[in-house]
Amino acid sequence: MQFVSTRDAQQRVGFSEALARGLATGGGLYVPLEWPAAAVAAVKPGDALAQQAAGFMAPFARGDRLAAELPAVCAEAFNFPAPLVALDGDKLGVLELFHGPTAAFKDFGARFLAASLTRLRRGAARPLTILVATSGDTGGAVAAAFHRQPGIEVVVLFPKGQVSPTQQQQLTCWGDNVRSLAVRGSFDDCQRMVKQAFLEPALAAQWDLSSANSINLGRLLPQAVYYAATSVALHARTGAPASFIIPSGNLGNATACVWARRLGAPIAEIVLAHNANRTVPDYLDEGVLRIRASVATLASAMDVGNPSNLERLTALYPDAAAMRLALSAVSVDDGAIRARIRADHERFGALWCPHTAVAAEAFARMPAERRKNQQWILVATAHPAKFREIVEPLVGRPVPVPQALERLFRRRSHFTEIDATLDALRGAMMERAA
Repeated sequence: MQFVSTRDAQQRVGFSEALARGLATGGGLYVPLEWPAAAVAAVKPGDALAQQAAGFMAPFARGDRLAAELPAVCAEAFNFPAPLVALDGDKLGVLELFHGPTAAFKDFGARFLAASLTRLRRGAARPLTILVATSGDTGGAVAAAFHRQPGIEVVVLFPKGQVSPTQQQQLTCWGDNVRSLAVRGSFDDCQRMVKQAFLEPALAAQWDLSSANSINLGRLLPQAVYYAATSVALHARTGAPASFIIPSGNLGNATACVWARRLGAPIAEIVLAHNANRTVPDYLDEGVLRIRASVATLASAMDVGNPSNLERLTALYPDAAAMRLALSAVSVDDGAIRARIRADHERFGALWCPHTAVAAEAFARMPAERRKNQQWILVATAHPAKFREIVEPLVGRPVPVPQALERLFRRRSHFTEIDATLDALRGAMMERAA
């Protein structure tokens, strides 16, 4: 099985190389050269999630040195559940993706990538340095997954003052092989700095670099597993396909769902639920892509003005007209996020994080007939306890804190502030190496 760059179809690499590189030469993203139907066919209802994951991933690792180790890798990565919980009768459910160690959906992909790269780096002459830009949840999941992994260093970049206090604690409480950098800028600045680092020959000569953002195939493909598993199980039970409403920022989670459908998973509609960062909804509405600076919102992990994985989506759907046939997108502002958290707590007793509330609001805005005609699933991407300072005043009661988060709150926080430039990142990396 081979993977090609979105910018150069002649660049072809295997599974392990795509994971190790993160970003293709020239800045492109890796996509599958073929779409094996065997991936979804291997997902059997009733099997453990780790077993489903190993079967789903096997065709992509065919002939690769990681192929034999996939069952062990998936056992490490998928060792917590992704339950589908009924919310309102048979027509609406919630896919809870927040039961991992950092209470966010990104735990699945981050742990898969960590387990894979640790195996690939055995015996390497120098450590692998993971650069990761985060608007909130990615960095915490990656730091947790790679913490104290032998032969791997992690550098986490996050926008200073633009993540929740709980998220910042998760980003900065690790130490050891994880260094956290508070960038004086936006998430888009952090993402730009990481991409520039990969294209800088001097950095590549001094460090073995890789990425753990959703630009890395090893983050994105595992996320397709829970969409395949959930839709296959729902179809087996009801005979109907699943339709997902996905909180969307950098579009990694949404692209994973699109890929699962492309591979044959029984998925009907896919709705991208964005916050006030309107790049994708406006593109689908207007047909013109207008990249813009990100806007800070309550749903901070989705504060992205230039989504990286839009490049992967345009590899499948080359213009807005084609993409519009495959996807829809809505934008939700902070006022609607607050109102939806209150309303659904009163109606269902639900506790939403701000990101999940964006998906819930997108559902509430649909015409009644559309809501009734599909098996809708809201994708709950983070536990509300990560945003207690937002959620608790709105619902009027404390939000229970998972034990995994409580353990992180007890750790000491430490980070370094830097300017939003490649030179500042280089300096921080050299200081670490000294």
